[in-house]
Amino acid sequence: MMNELHSRAIVADTHNDLLMGVAARHPRDWAKFFRARWLPQLQAGGVKLQVLPVFIDEVYRFEGALRQTMRMVEAAHVLAEGNADTVSLCTNGAEIDAALAADKIALVLALESAPGVGEDIHLLDTLSRLGVRVASLAHFGRTPLADGSAEDAAGSALTGLGVEAVAEMNRLGMIFDVSHLGKRGVDHVLELSKRPIMATHSSARALYDHHRNLSDVHLRAIADGNGIVCVNFFAPYLHATDRTVDPIIDHIEHIVGVAGIERVGLGPDFVKEVIEETTPPCCEPDSPSADSFVPGLEGPSGLPMVTARMQERGWQEADIRAVLGENVHRFFQRELGVTSANYRSSGATLS
Repeated sequence: MMNELHSRAIVADTHNDLLMGVAARHPRDWAKFFRARWLPQLQAGGVKLQVLPVFIDEVYRFEGALRQTMRMVEAAHVLAEGNADTVSLCTNGAEIDAALAADKIALVLALESAPGVGEDIHLLDTLSRLGVRVASLAHFGRTPLADGSAEDAAGSALTGLGVEAVAEMNRLGMIFDVSHLGKRGVDHVLELSKRPIMATHSSARALYDHHRNLSDVHLRAIADGNGIVCVNFFAPYLHATDRTVDPIIDHIEHIVGVAGIERVGLGPDFVKEVIEETTPPCCEPDSPSADSFVPGLEGPSGLPMVTARMQERGWQEADIRAVLGENVHRFFQRELGVTSANYRSSGATLS
């Protein structure tokens, strides 16, 4: 049951792969599948602001990546149009505010690793026109733009095209997401970007040494540049054995201590149901096991558990509300979709 504080908060989730599950259905079923399967979970979790990553599975890479990217972007538009009484696809802070005022869930489109873009970085313009407002350049492996975190041994920065992509995203007002990017790539983006960046679903390497987590140096640098870090809930990235909500709170508390209370949000990375619905029954060897998820927190309906545990640890209400979503909301109000032409006039601060 959702407690009173959680129900009053703006809860923002910056990474839920639900769009993969929606797009796996026939287009005529996209809107009703979302309404039947995902809307009740988001409402039960009190989610008011949801980032929808466009993640392209291996089977579509690389020849079919752009086609699947466009299919998933279209699925987002269709599910939003078919559920206009409850959700709204938003491209800037004003649209998010309008959705929240109308008691709708604000949806924001993001690219995860952008294999559909490949070497054609001008396609970022196209995707921006279609509503994409957040993007990363790599997943675990290597792309034409950058290396993912599983390639850290290579010590690679962004490619020349990756450097151009950062500049293009800065111009378009598309927020750069460093989750999944390799260590040297994160350094490079921090050197290059003229705008604040975010990590949509990353945790603290100081607490658990996994390549998907961010070092304290990177956490501080993102915060110093007016960016934000949203904590991942995927259990194997948080602790070797503990599969309770406590490691999640540990990572939140550590990042708050390093980056500051106003620079932290939630990026749960809910994938369990999506994987179950899109993976053949024979099971892929790399599919996460049941041990990869905190019981009760496999999906958005479990988010009140996080609030309850923060309260039990003695967190102040204002700080809980900040981490649950007010920080992300303010970040998007300031940064989302603000192009170079009107960036300074918007009151935003270049870092």
